Amino acid sequence: MRLISYQSETGPRTAVKREDGYVDLHRADPLFPTQMKQLLPMLSTHREAIIEATKKGRVLEAAKIRLLPPVVEPQKILCIGLNYADHAAETGATVGDEPVVFNKFPTCLRADGQPIELPKVSDQVDYEAELVVVIGRAGKNISREDAMNYVAGYAVGHDVSARDWQKGKPGKQWLLGKSFDSFAPLGPELITADEIEDPHNLRIQCRLNGETMQDSSTSQLIFRIDFLISYLSQICTLKPGDLIYTGTPPGVGMARKPPIFLKPGDVVEVEIEKLGILSNPVVAGS
Repeated sequence: MRLISYQSETGPRTAVKREDGYVDLHRADPLFPTQMKQLLPMLSTHREAIIEATKKGRVLEAAKIRLLPPVVEPQKILCIGLNYADHAAETGATVGDEPVVFNKFPTCLRADGQPIELPKVSDQVDYEAELVVVIGRAGKNISREDAMNYVAGYAVGHDVSARDWQKGKPGKQWLLGKSFDSFAPLGPELITADEIEDPHNLRIQCRLNGETMQDSSTSQLIFRIDFLISYLSQICTLKPGDLIYTGTPPGVGMARKPPIFLKPGDVVEVEIEKLGILSNPVVAGS
């Protein structure tokens, strides 16, 4: 299934895609909640009922659909640094036995088509194409063997990064450099886990103004999804709707000679095989 969150007259709602458009799931069957975070635990337990509701529901008018990030207001956005072997080689970084972990604030999220806002206090804003894992049910101290059962689905993500803050500030401010408003585009859809046979074998690309800047495969992931879920769940309880940005492949702007950073008027597209294309314009921010 392919799901979206959209802005209705009454607030955020969840819809399911079928061949002729999107169907608001709650309107099709009041059994289902309006919010994605509440729906995620039901994807495995009520799959057939969701399919039936989607078949009988009324298609939304395309002109009235204003996309939101697939998950609205997640409790946690967890991110993994230096998680592609080819990207680590590009930056000259040494990969350890455990992943580099940081987080972003929920105010970073933006939907497909919404602008990335360049902050006035940074002039080194970079692009990073990423596969995002969406957690479907709560878990703590999850075993690696059971970890994939906690995945509700996947989405295309963009880990926008202010390199001068991430690298140049005292103590290297990863959190702040990654957490300016609009620095986590996500979408356009959430694709349920059952639709993706092998999330570790997907082509991932980033295009800047139509030019391919990143082109790799999730087969290059150093720390795989099952490991990351198990590892992170030792620290904090994972909740439905939590997002894991799994890292970026080579070709980032800071590694180029000369470096390439985002500027107003740019358009960034992130495409992941079987998941879709996430496109965002770049504008001057405040």
